[in-house]
Amino acid sequence: MNGTGNTARRLESYVEGAWRSGEGDGKPVLNAATGQIHALIGTEGLDFRAALEWGRAAGGPALRAMTIHERALMLKAVGLKLMEQKEDFYLENFATGATRKDGWIDIEGGIGTLLTFASKARRELPNTKVLTEGPVEPLSRDNTFAAQHILTPLRGVAIHINAFNFPVWGMLEKIAPSLIAGMPCIVKPASQTAYLTELVVRRILETGLLPDGALQIVTGSARDLLDHVIEQDVVTFTGSASTGQKLKSGQAILQHSVRFTMEADSLNASILGIDAGPGTEEFDLFVKEAAREITVKAGQKCTAIRRVIVPKMHEGAVVEALARRLEGTPVGLPDDERARMGALVSLKDRDDVKSKVGVLAGEAEIVSGSLNEVDLVSGDTESGAFMAPVLLRCGNPVIAEAVHSVEAFGPVATVMAYEDNDEAVTLAQKGRGSLVSSLFTNDGAIAREIVTGLAPFHGRVLIGNRRSAKSSTGHGSPLAPLVHGGPGRAGGGEEMGGMRGVKHFMQRTAVQGTPELLSAVTGQWLDGAPVRADVHPFRKSLAELKIGDQIVTGAREVTQEDVEHFAEFTGDTFYAHMDSEAAKANPFFDDRVAHGYLIASFAAGLFVDPDPGPVLANYGVDNLRFLTPVYFGDSLKVRLTCKEINPRENAEHGEVRWDCQVTNQNDEVVAQYDVLTMVAKTWPAVT
Repeated sequence: MNGTGNTARRLESYVEGAWRSGEGDGKPVLNAATGQIHALIGTEGLDFRAALEWGRAAGGPALRAMTIHERALMLKAVGLKLMEQKEDFYLENFATGATRKDGWIDIEGGIGTLLTFASKARRELPNTKVLTEGPVEPLSRDNTFAAQHILTPLRGVAIHINAFNFPVWGMLEKIAPSLIAGMPCIVKPASQTAYLTELVVRRILETGLLPDGALQIVTGSARDLLDHVIEQDVVTFTGSASTGQKLKSGQAILQHSVRFTMEADSLNASILGIDAGPGTEEFDLFVKEAAREITVKAGQKCTAIRRVIVPKMHEGAVVEALARRLEGTPVGLPDDERARMGALVSLKDRDDVKSKVGVLAGEAEIVSGSLNEVDLVSGDTESGAFMAPVLLRCGNPVIAEAVHSVEAFGPVATVMAYEDNDEAVTLAQKGRGSLVSSLFTNDGAIAREIVTGLAPFHGRVLIGNRRSAKSSTGHGSPLAPLVHGGPGRAGGGEEMGGMRGVKHFMQRTAVQGTPELLSAVTGQWLDGAPVRADVHPFRKSLAELKIGDQIVTGAREVTQEDVEHFAEFTGDTFYAHMDSEAAKANPFFDDRVAHGYLIASFAAGLFVDPDPGPVLANYGVDNLRFLTPVYFGDSLKVRLTCKEINPRENAEHGEVRWDCQVTNQNDEVVAQYDVLTMVAKTWPAVT
C-alpha cells in the first residue's frame, strides 16, 4: 500500500514515445516512513539504444527547429501547469520521508527553478537558434576576414542521472537548461524515490507542450544505457563519488569523449567568524542555520552542513546552543504537522549513516543525540527510517582525517575549533573540494581573508550577517542564477549558473570568413557586411527592417558655445571641458574637449527620425566608448546600422540593436556603441 491507501503501482519508463513496463513484476520500493511497499520498479527488456536513437532523431530536430524564446515559453507553460498540480506531488512526497516543508524545497523549488530559467532565457538571450559569444575578432587590415565564436545545440541526448534526495528539483534544474539549449533529455531518477519523478514526468508529457522525443524517463536500473552514448551526447550525474567515477570511466564515455558533469559527495562547512561571539546576531544566525541544515530533509542534502567550524574561544557556547536546538527537534511521520523532521529515505540509508557515525566517533565524541534512541511524535523505528539528529565534537581537527573525509549522509554534523583565520580556512580546505561553505561574520576584513581562502575549493560561498538575515536564501539553497557544483571531491562539475548552464549543452565553435558570410551565419550585421540605404530605417517595422539597413547622417559642428551650454545645463563642469590650461596639462587632451555625453546627444539628434513611427522607445546603450577627443570646430557625423533584430514571441514588438559609429571630419571614430530600441512588428501597429 502507498501513503494514500492505494495499491502499490508499477512504475513505467517513457521511451520511444510510449509508457513501457519492464519485464516481470518489478522490485519493491518502500515508503520511507512506514516501510510499506509503495511502488514496483524495473527496466528489464527495455531497449535503451533505441531510446537514445529516438531522442536524437525525433526530439533533437524538433527542439532545434524552435528558437530559444520558443523553447523558453514552452517551459514556462509547463512550469505553470505543474504548479497547478503541486498538491498531487506533495502527497507522493510524503513517501520519500520528507515533510511538506522539506518537500517545498524539492517541488515548488524545482518548478520555480524551471520558471526562472524560462524567464532568464527570454530576458538574457536573443530570440534565435544560434548564439554568438564575445566580440567579432578582426583578422585582416582590409576588413575582409574576421572570426566569431558561436554556440549551437549538440546533436545528441542529455542523460541526467539523479540522486534520491531531490526527485523533482534534481530533474527540473537539469532539463531546463538542456531543453532551452535545444537538446532532448533522458532522465534516470534514483530508484528509491523514482515514483515522484515519474509522476511529474507524466504530468509534463500530458500537457502535450513538449515535442516528441524531447523528454524520456527511465525508472529503474540504467543497465546498458551508457554503453550506447556517442560524442554528441552529454551525461550529468548526481550521487556518490565512487558511483560517479565508475560511470565516468565507462568505455563508451571515454572512447567518444562524452561530456560528463558530476556532482558528488561534499563535506560542506560553515564557519563562525572570530567577531561573532555569543550575544551577537551573527552567533544566533549561525546556530540557527547549522541546526536547520542538519535537520532539513533529515540531513540528506548534498549542500547540508557537515562540519561546523568555530573559534576555539566560542566552541563550548556553540556546542551548548546547537545541542539545545537539535534536542528539541520533533521527529515523526512526514504528513504529521507536529513533525519538523521526517524519515531518512530508507532503513538501509539509516544503517549506513549510523555506521559512518561510528567511524567519526573514532575521532570525535557525540555531544548531542543518540544512534539508538529517538523521541518520535508519530511512527516507529522498526518500519520507518527515523533517527535523532546527532552532533559530534572533534577535539583535534587539524590532524583528524575521518571528519574531513567520511560523510554521514543524514542529520549529522561535527563541531571543530580553530585558533585563527588561517586555520579556519585550512580546516575547510581539508574537505578537498565542496559544493558550498558559509561564513557568519560582520567584519569585512574577516570576510575578505576567509572567503578568498575558501573560494578555490568551493563552488559557492555564502556570507551571513545581521543585515542579510531576512533576505538571505541560506547556506543550503542552490539558486538557478548561481553555479551549483564544486571542485575536487565535489565532482569538479558545474550546473545551473543561469544561462551559463544552457551553454553546457552547446558546442562553442570559432567561425572564420568574410563579414558578409559571418553575418549570414549569425544573423548579426558586422562591419564590412553588405548594407542597404534606402528609406530611413526608423520608418521600418520589424516586417520590413533587415540587418544591414543603414543611414549615414550629415555633419554637425561642435562649438565652444555648445560645450559651455551643455556644461551649464547639466552641471557637468569638469575642468577638461571648461579650463584650457588645465585641459592642456592633461596627458590625453590638447585643449578643451566636448563632453562624451554631449557627443552621444548630438549623435541622437543626427540619426533620430522625429515623427511617430515603428520605433517605440530607446531603452539603453551598450558598450559605449569614447575613442577620440572632440575639440571646438570638429564636425561629427553618424553611421547607424541595424545590427540585430530580436522579435518577441508574445508581444507586438521586438528589440533592435543598432551599431552606432560617430566620426569626425578626418573619419576618425570618436564614439562607438550599440543603441537599443523597441520596434513594432507592423506599422501602423495592429491593435
